[in-house]
Amino acid sequence: DADWAGGTIMQCGYRARIKAELDDVWLPISRIGGHTGYYYADGLWWLRGLLDRLVGGVGLRRGRRHTTELRVGDALDFWRVLDVAPKERLLLLAEMKVPGEALLEFKIHSMGNQYTDLEMLSRFLPKGLWGMLYWYTLYPFHEKIFFGMLKAISKVIEKPIVSGPERFTPRLHSSCVLPSE
Repeated sequence: DADWAGGTIMQCGYRARIKAELDDVWLPISRIGGHTGYYYADGLWWLRGLLDRLVGGVGLRRGRRHTTELRVGDALDFWRVLDVAPKERLLLLAEMKVPGEALLEFKIHSMGNQYTDLEMLSRFLPKGLWGMLYWYTLYPFHEKIFFGMLKAISKVIEKPIVSGPERFTPRLHSSCVLPSE
């Protein structure tokens, strides 16, 4: 992409509807990482942290500041908390060594009648061909891991998934307006 183009943002989204209250679904999201882990495929997360350390990154060694409380700016393993709105959203920026910039976002929406939608969104702005190769190589792993995480979160809170997990195409809500001539 040309410098002015801003790059192509690669993204994937996964969601599940859980028969649970908002508070129930937020609790495991607020505890993610550190000693709690990621609820699914912790061995793969550990391996990703090890590979990151081998190439000079921070790895998983940082853990988290507090077991249940998150604040903007907190380190969380190889992530940085960019935004946290309890019972709504957690946005994490990858500080691991990757050929681009990566975000992981959790969104929670109350659907009424004790149903809650949990969404996981992965966004990646690749740097060059290596970045594109990285994204497409890891894509099948993301699908398996994110489906597994959604199922595991419902299991941890002992509430059933009533729809999903399923893949969906997230919408970017930000845009750029170019000046007219």
